[in-house]
Amino acid sequence: MNDTLAKTEKRTAYILTLPAVFLVFAIVLFPIFANVWISFKEVELKDIRIPEPRAKKIVKSILGETTKIKILYKLRNSSLLQEIRDVTFQDKYPKKSIAVFEKESTLAKHQTGNNSGVIHAGIYYQPDSQKAKFCWPGSLLLREFCDENNIEYELCGKLIVASDESEINSLDNLYERGKNNGVDGLQLVDESKINELEPYVKGVKGLWSPNTGIVDYVKLTEAYAKIFESKDGQIYKNSKLLNIHSNASDLTLETNNGDYSAKYLINCAGLHADRIAQMMKLETDVRIVPFRGEYFTLTDDAKKMVNGLIYPVPDPNLPFLGVHFTKRINDEVEAGPNAVMAYSREGYKKFDINPVDLFESFTYLGFWKMVKNNWKTGLSEQYRSLNKFKFVQSLQKLIPDIESKHLTNPGAGVRAQAIDKNGKLLQDFSIVHSSNSLHVLSAPSPGATSSLKIAEYLMDELNI
Repeated sequence: MNDTLAKTEKRTAYILTLPAVFLVFAIVLFPIFANVWISFKEVELKDIRIPEPRAKKIVKSILGETTKIKILYKLRNSSLLQEIRDVTFQDKYPKKSIAVFEKESTLAKHQTGNNSGVIHAGIYYQPDSQKAKFCWPGSLLLREFCDENNIEYELCGKLIVASDESEINSLDNLYERGKNNGVDGLQLVDESKINELEPYVKGVKGLWSPNTGIVDYVKLTEAYAKIFESKDGQIYKNSKLLNIHSNASDLTLETNNGDYSAKYLINCAGLHADRIAQMMKLETDVRIVPFRGEYFTLTDDAKKMVNGLIYPVPDPNLPFLGVHFTKRINDEVEAGPNAVMAYSREGYKKFDINPVDLFESFTYLGFWKMVKNNWKTGLSEQYRSLNKFKFVQSLQKLIPDIESKHLTNPGAGVRAQAIDKNGKLLQDFSIVHSSNSLHVLSAPSPGATSSLKIAEYLMDELNI
């Protein structure tokens, strides 16, 4: 009897405690088990609010779409790949901050603000080079950025013209190279199509790139800066870097406005990139030698001769594209540029001389090896620089009706041409590392076009 009663009471006790056990499981144990389960399983996370996208890992993946590039990330607590927009430096490095030091009072004062304003498609570049890999995807990213931020641009198209039969083979090679680089829309066109696209152009065969465009890179840079500052980035203008002091854990950046402490340095100094690398005691075997590209603006009555961008077939052995016609986003048309050595890294006039810059160029062995290998081309460019008639002759190869009277308002930009110790003109981007720094030693054309793609690459390469 007592045994029966005891068993009944035991069962009753179990039954009465079950609700409590269930509540404990529901409130405490279930979330723990759910978190363990979710960490090993791909889930949609549709019903879980994520306050901010925090990138666990950047997945180097570009979807095979011609109109849009998607950057994929793995989110914390999930193995699911998700597309995230507007990912910032803080998203990848939430506990770190970033600042930009600009020696000028305004942004984009040098290479960026004095380039041709072209959104390149990626036709010219050696397949598998960084230029080839970055240009076409970079142009799509840039156009998407402009669309999202109401920045004016125009896909006016580029026509590369073979002036005679001797250039046809090189033109055909450019076509194949462009296709290999993923450029969309390329067409080889005959003389009648050339006349339809550019009625004033004379040529026997052409390469038409409808996805080449134009933009104002100063406005684009200002938009970059605005977004950067909105994400808590800091820009210190009028801050020239004078020296860098390094110890085991920190960098001290000495500027004309005081000293700043940093953990990591990203060198994107353009015309002065090699000097910044030298401050970091980095041996690169690369020296920047400035080349001035001189151009003229067409008069109003001559602008009608140009609808878009008109280029000659370039010399494949040189990083310069030859004098050409460039429509600008402000509806002006420029003719040029040539490529002559500048006597100052910021020498925009023929006789601007900086003794320090000149000394560095003339005492660099690689410079004299470059001169030895390219002296004929150099003399030709110098002669064309000093002789406007010769400049006009080069332009007449593309548009015979162009005359000296059509060229006005001369201007110039300076290209940071990297030369190695063997005298080779670097034709690709050059990006090198140290333990606490990343240096973009050379990013010439299409550097501006590829800017967002280069930024994506640098984010992947950071070693912080």
